[in-house]
Amino acid sequence: MVSVLLGWHLYELTGSKFILGLLGLSEVIPAILLALPAGVRVDSSAKKTLIIRTLSLYLLVIAGLGLLSFYGGLLHNVHLLTAMFLLLVAATGAIRAFLGPAYVAILAQIVKSEELVKGASMNSMTFLTGAIIGPVIAGFIVNYLEVWQVFVLTFGVLLMSIISFMQITDKPVTFIKGNSRTWDSVREGLDFVWKTKDLLGAMSLDMFAILFGGAVAMLPVFAKDILAAGPQAFGILMSATYLGNFLSILFLTIYPLRTNHGRKLIISVIGFGICIIVFALSKSVLLSFFALFISGLFDGVSVIIRSTIFQILVPDDKRGRVSSVNSIFINSSNELGQFESGLAATVMGTIPSVVFGGIMTVCIASFVWIKNKQLRNLEY
Repeated sequence: MVSVLLGWHLYELTGSKFILGLLGLSEVIPAILLALPAGVRVDSSAKKTLIIRTLSLYLLVIAGLGLLSFYGGLLHNVHLLTAMFLLLVAATGAIRAFLGPAYVAILAQIVKSEELVKGASMNSMTFLTGAIIGPVIAGFIVNYLEVWQVFVLTFGVLLMSIISFMQITDKPVTFIKGNSRTWDSVREGLDFVWKTKDLLGAMSLDMFAILFGGAVAMLPVFAKDILAAGPQAFGILMSATYLGNFLSILFLTIYPLRTNHGRKLIISVIGFGICIIVFALSKSVLLSFFALFISGLFDGVSVIIRSTIFQILVPDDKRGRVSSVNSIFINSSNELGQFESGLAATVMGTIPSVVFGGIMTVCIASFVWIKNKQLRNLEY
């Protein structure tokens, strides 16, 4: 919901594609800078407590965004108002550096080891349910309510999340840092990723594919200027990829992949890139929706394979640190990809920039197929 609100509100406020790119950059910089020490903190902390504290900080940020939306008009300075929004978005990046790895690490403490792969799939589906419903709700109600009122609603939903986490019983700390320096603990996580080539290859493929192939950052521009639709269409398009993700993961949870996991991972990334090209060239809301929906189906395959590799290969005492390394790849691909999209759209034009991104995704995945035999032949 927050992504839809900020993307639509800032584009209406500034009319700038580059600002949409800065929206991602302002979040990714603190997330990347804090990722590695955050992983050590996650492994050496009670994860339930850490999650509740970070979500509480997120509540404060949501409150700040709501107040800024309500009183922002009093500033009479669009540049200052935009800068303040970006500053609060940067705070969410800092929070997410701790929150993301904590989410991943606590799963293994809640779910039995023999149920971990299925638990990871169900966890992904739960996230995607929110990712599908949230943009649709935000896109529809922002047409009837003020932006600050929708932020009040998101505040209430997040409060429910905190109450839910409070119901989880306390879990033991799996990693005792002791007298070792933070960097030594960080290096253990980095060394593990570097030595586990299957994990490193999957992370790298995801990073470069989404870095170039992500079209989400430009959705406000497509919805408003190219497809001549309103915030409702924007919300629906925003949820299309997640809907594809959800159905793909649901299917693969019931009928798991048995063989050729590496090949299927690379093919799914190629399919994702082709769908992004179709989306960029579409002049119809319906075709755009289906292009993004099918891209989500392909992306769901890669999500399942990557999350399964992580859950199987990473020991419990390193989950926070390895997840932080993974978050650097994810943040680099998503938020830096958002910045790349905004910059490229400003320089090349919206449609050519997204077509270029889709072509680059196909080329990178094809290169990995040819050069990375170990990932191509991955089986688990």
